[in-house]
Amino acid sequence: MDRNRSPLIRLVNLRYGLLLVPLVFLGVFFFYPLISILGVSLVPDGQLNLGAFTALITSSYYRDTLVFTTVQALLSTLLTIGLALPGAYIFVRYQFPGKSLLMALATLPFVLPTVVVAASFSALIGPRGLLNTGLMSLFSLDTPPVQLERTLAIILIVHVFYNYAVALRLISGYWANQNPRMEEAARVLGAHGWRLWWAIRLPLLRPAVLAASALVFIFTFTSFGVVLILGGPRFATLEVEIYRQATGLFNLPVAGALALVQIIVMFILMAVYTRLQKQITTDIQRAERVALPPRSRGARLAIGVNLTVMVILLFAPLLALVIRSFTAGDAGWTLDYYQQLTVNTRQSLLFVPPAQAISNSLVFAAITTLLALALGLITAYLLSRRNLPLVRWLDPLFMLPLAASAVTLGFGFIIALDKPPLNLRTSPLLIPLAHTLVAMPFVVRSVLPALRAIPPSVQEAASVLGASPWRVWRWIDLPLISRGLAVGATFAFTVSMGEFGASLFVARPDTPTIPVAIYRLLGQPGAANYGQALALSVILMIVSAVGFVFIERLRTAGIGEF
Repeated sequence: MDRNRSPLIRLVNLRYGLLLVPLVFLGVFFFYPLISILGVSLVPDGQLNLGAFTALITSSYYRDTLVFTTVQALLSTLLTIGLALPGAYIFVRYQFPGKSLLMALATLPFVLPTVVVAASFSALIGPRGLLNTGLMSLFSLDTPPVQLERTLAIILIVHVFYNYAVALRLISGYWANQNPRMEEAARVLGAHGWRLWWAIRLPLLRPAVLAASALVFIFTFTSFGVVLILGGPRFATLEVEIYRQATGLFNLPVAGALALVQIIVMFILMAVYTRLQKQITTDIQRAERVALPPRSRGARLAIGVNLTVMVILLFAPLLALVIRSFTAGDAGWTLDYYQQLTVNTRQSLLFVPPAQAISNSLVFAAITTLLALALGLITAYLLSRRNLPLVRWLDPLFMLPLAASAVTLGFGFIIALDKPPLNLRTSPLLIPLAHTLVAMPFVVRSVLPALRAIPPSVQEAASVLGASPWRVWRWIDLPLISRGLAVGATFAFTVSMGEFGASLFVARPDTPTIPVAIYRLLGQPGAANYGQALALSVILMIVSAVGFVFIERLRTAGIGEF
């Protein structure tokens, strides 16, 4: 039996026909919207018109937007790498209590939705945050002493909060697998302190540092929710400007031109990162270091300082969010904000109680999970067939949605899917379709390694003993890939619950998701709206944390390619 002829594919007898299912989905809901953006930007009236691109070049405002997007991404990357390097050093070099737990928890901020992060920092250092209310009470102040909202500083801080774990894991994982003899030899020859770092460690870590820098730069270059909520009207990345031009000014040609520029930049950056990632994989020597307990006072001080920075940076905002959601001014501890989730404070037909947003998100996440599992499973089976022509090109093709920003996808949806037979612009189904595009690659990467690990002799033996293709799949394949399916389903559900950029474009006023409802509530005055936003954020944070813990437990068995 040919290992690559899976029972599932033989069961339906559609070897190449099955390929059409995920390809058609990708073509209709990914490439067609991107082509529509190209049409809106280049031929807005049916004829070639480069006016939108001329506006981008001649307008100082759009040039400043591109410059700000690049500068804030560079600054965020430098700060993140600068903090992650010493953190990676102590995790690679030393053994201390709670090390593995802290490394796992450090990744939690990265999986949180942007609106939850924005609400967390608002609860910590916002005008009504714990820090300001505490300082005002302690020193009898009339105004908040810490005013970081609507500043570049808060954007950079939140970006570091988000991406610290990404850089920490990449650098420490690479460093731990490098042979320590080169550093030991340098010490014997007299290299210590900064000379050791400059001459040995930094050159040794250059591939990992560059890869981590590229990935962090990609994430911060496409920053949307953080800048939109915390940055205010003074600051706009390309993502935010696309949203403003499309929904606020209805200037679709300029929005399309901006989206096209961002798509080009993103694909270039992803190509660079992919190349760096391959270099990291090639350079790993599998000579894992042995971490030792700290013996000197300097080592213990280094560990203490780094862990303090990590705890304050990564966990103080989340703790503040939880505390602030249970406190209401002078009333002290209360459940009022959670009880008010069933109340429509605006009393408007166009708005719904926050509890309805929870229900909407659960329904959309369930649909997304089913769609992503079905499409991802077919795709994984097809990619596991190494004898399939062009399979090496199909793998990166199905990963392309991860390289496109959610805002660009949402914008493409509203301009492409508004005519029969795809008149879905006012349909709630548009939300799970957008979420499926983002979630499907995670399912593929979770299931594919498990499929490739199935020994062909097992399937052969079952077939020889008379098992039908369905029974082979049911009793052989499915149990072996079940853990990968569980990871993929959890990824899909969690991604759908927290997705913000595309949802903000396509969600109708009466069918908001939790992130969209949080964004709307944070933009409204009044303690009740703010409290509801915090309560919703805590609920969404718990969902994301539970999903993350579940995925981490399964990942310890080597499930998935991440």
